[in-house]
Amino acid sequence: MNHGASGTLRDVNLITADGVPQSYARVHDTRAAPVRVALVQHRWRPDPDELERVLLDAIGAAAAAGARIVFLPEITFLRYPADVRPDGRAADLAEDPETGRSVAFARRAAAKHDVHVHVSLYERADVAEGVPDAVADGLGYNTAVVVAPDGDVVARTRKTHIPITAGYYEDHYFRAGPATDAYPVHEVDLEGAPLRLGLPTCWDEWFPEVARAYSLGGAQVLCYPTAIGSEPDHPDFDTMPLWRQVIVGNGIANGLFMVVPNRTGHEGINTFYGSSFISDPYGRVLVEAPRDEEAVLVADLDLPQREDWLTLFPFLGTRRPDSYGVLVEPVRDEHRIVVGDEVTGSTDVSA
Repeated sequence: MNHGASGTLRDVNLITADGVPQSYARVHDTRAAPVRVALVQHRWRPDPDELERVLLDAIGAAAAAGARIVFLPEITFLRYPADVRPDGRAADLAEDPETGRSVAFARRAAAKHDVHVHVSLYERADVAEGVPDAVADGLGYNTAVVVAPDGDVVARTRKTHIPITAGYYEDHYFRAGPATDAYPVHEVDLEGAPLRLGLPTCWDEWFPEVARAYSLGGAQVLCYPTAIGSEPDHPDFDTMPLWRQVIVGNGIANGLFMVVPNRTGHEGINTFYGSSFISDPYGRVLVEAPRDEEAVLVADLDLPQREDWLTLFPFLGTRRPDSYGVLVEPVRDEHRIVVGDEVTGSTDVSA
């Protein structure tokens, strides 16, 4: 594991990976330059202007360090709302995906620092295909977007899997993203360096099917904007090692780089455990953040490592999809759980 080198730039804790590790299974003589990416781990602040200043400085530090794209944590500008069930209409917290504060900020930051900026937001969606009475359900979407330096939104994906347990009552806030084209792979042009990028969100990271779908679609990098931490019903159980292990493992099984920006700090009944990281297809953590400090992580991604690894271990070509029928069966009743007085389970939608 590479902890990288730390430095401070305008009060930003900048942690940079130490070079590009060897591709053990190199099969192609490539001269492609690595792509430098960054993520921000931040603590939420109730003053949105202060939070903007903190994030703008962090993005500036990443850009000054050579990053071409910077990734931010889940629902970047909101206090994490789902530690409790909503009192009233949850989607009153949501914003327009084109003109709301999050995308407006991403446009300003991208233009100022000449870098692509990823941001996560609570998307207002008064009309939803396949969702009857969409206004009345009071929900919106948990959506990740990427904005280019010219202000164009070049990628957008809605969170597909929605958590339902204590401290993370997201089914009371977010609709599940559509089942059709649920895992789009976006080709993002980073100054002539094309990056095939997937944008699942948080709870999606626990599902091996998600990483596999993106890998089959040709993704090189997945970013999982995340808000995860303590378990209110099990305060002595630290899930951080499991969280990291499953994401890194899904990267190995699918030849993917994983970029995982998490929050840190206390919000409501949750304490977010930070520990953001970037890993490669060989399962190496290239750079990582502390649990309880804000940080900017920077790493160079040797994108041909995906093809190297999947040539030596050809997981995609040796699959047996004819044997996987059980994976697409509806959720069984015995797998649903009771949370409080509610029976909960899949948030399937038909859109």
